[in-house]
Amino acid sequence: MPHALPHELPNAGGGRWPSATDHFHSAQWGDLEVGYTTTAGPRDCTELYRACGLPGGVCMCPHYGYVLSGSITACYPGTDMEDETAVAGEVYFFPAGHILKYPEQTRHLEFNPAYALQQLMDAIERLADRMKPVQN
Repeated sequence: MPHALPHELPNAGGGRWPSATDHFHSAQWGDLEVGYTTTAGPRDCTELYRACGLPGGVCMCPHYGYVLSGSITACYPGTDMEDETAVAGEVYFFPAGHILKYPEQTRHLEFNPAYALQQLMDAIERLADRMKPVQN
């Protein structure tokens, strides 16, 4: 049975998503992608989701997790759902159709449907590839 300390999960999904660098460690265990994410400071994913071409500019992956430090805010544009913030020590569920915002340095552990997270991370990776300078 798989087990690991969060920071010992494979970096960047074991190389599947190299642009994730050292801030995202994850492994697929069965139907779940177990991930440990850190942010260095404030981050708003609004433009990232739009630039990736995600439908409606929102994340299509539901997230289940636990905030170790800092906080995460989920916004639900185009819906009547209110923004919600999970803070250190809280577990959370953010349904698909959100935009994540990190008001401060944050560390969190997530258990996500592997297929949905793969779709998100692959879109982010394609954007990173498009932004790389052309080598001659």
